Amino acid sequence: MATVLERVVAVTARVLRLDPSEIKPESTFTVDLGAESVQSIELVASFEEEFGIEMDEDAALSVESVGDAVTFITNLCGEQGVEI
Repeated sequence: MATVLERVVAVTARVLRLDPSEIKPESTFTVDLGAESVQSIELVASFEEEFGIEMDEDAALSVESVGDAVTFITNLCGEQGVEI
């Protein structure tokens, strides 16, 4: 099974139409990867679907980098009892 990072990269690549090899843990969604506000909301929805979790939209939208998203999602999965 893919790691949380691999799954976050795959979802990000699909939503932003990027090559997964361009996406690094330190990449920021808006500056480095070019996500616009509509795409950021789509990313949140896609992460919820991928991991089977509920995210607080404001908290999720404040996550800036791919690595931070991995930490955020990992913590949420733990809080919500979702196995990853």
